[in-house]
Amino acid sequence: MAIYVAHNAQVVVQGITGNQGSFHTRQMLSFGTNIVAGVSPGKGGQQVEGIPVYDTVAAACEQHQIDATAIYIPAPFALDAVVEAVDAGIKVIGCITEHIPLHDEIRLVDYARRQGAVVVGPNTFGIVTSRGCKIGVAPNHVFKDGPVGVISRSGTLTYEIVGSLLAQGIGTSTVVGLGGDRVTGLNFLDVLREFNQDDQTKAIIMIGEIGGTSEEEAAEYIRENPVKPVIAYLAGKSAPPGKRMGHAGAIIERGRGTFANKVKALEAANVQVAELLFEVPDLVKKCLIS
Repeated sequence: MAIYVAHNAQVVVQGITGNQGSFHTRQMLSFGTNIVAGVSPGKGGQQVEGIPVYDTVAAACEQHQIDATAIYIPAPFALDAVVEAVDAGIKVIGCITEHIPLHDEIRLVDYARRQGAVVVGPNTFGIVTSRGCKIGVAPNHVFKDGPVGVISRSGTLTYEIVGSLLAQGIGTSTVVGLGGDRVTGLNFLDVLREFNQDDQTKAIIMIGEIGGTSEEEAAEYIRENPVKPVIAYLAGKSAPPGKRMGHAGAIIERGRGTFANKVKALEAANVQVAELLFEVPDLVKKCLIS
């Protein structure tokens, strides 16, 4: 089982002929992703790694049954790329692009939701179903099929934690990168609900950070509903209030989204919060054994 994308999902790459698009197409193919088409306006008829390139997403969808897209389009054109994919009927949009203007992000997320599509991102490492479908930029070698679902706001922390799990023989079901911007298509609560219905997933890791209230909202849901075991790790314990730390969403404003408040909310919901990265695998093992 998996959430959002199956292991054999058919994927299109928007921006496949660009430097980022072509490089990560090769990486995704190496992971096992079933990429059936690419899109690059004006370059229809070409091929990248044996994959046919089309001028538009609609043209690609006429020839292939496409389940998801990976978007490697420059920020000024990302909104149009998402709208084009949604209009073509694609239901899972992996928007890898960073530095998208805030108002464009609001519009693209709202448009996708109204059309019944899911946006992973923007500014995300993507989504990985460990049985063989990777959409995004995550390194291939840290993912192995297993019982742990991961929801994260940070790419680097995800790779560290998933790699540490793998070193102890623990694999992952699906790993979802929410994205680091202030507006994203998914939040912890959205993905938590999906994992809670996934038969393969036996435990869930939340990798959060300061800023926003998504972790607190997930904690409220966990407190009020029966859920699978949840382990959390939060970045930003030492961040000065009001200072942005890397991600556009990682800023504490008007006392909301502090490290202390998030930890308090999660612990009140019986979520085990790791103080250090290396503690996460041991906490996961205990949950899987119990």
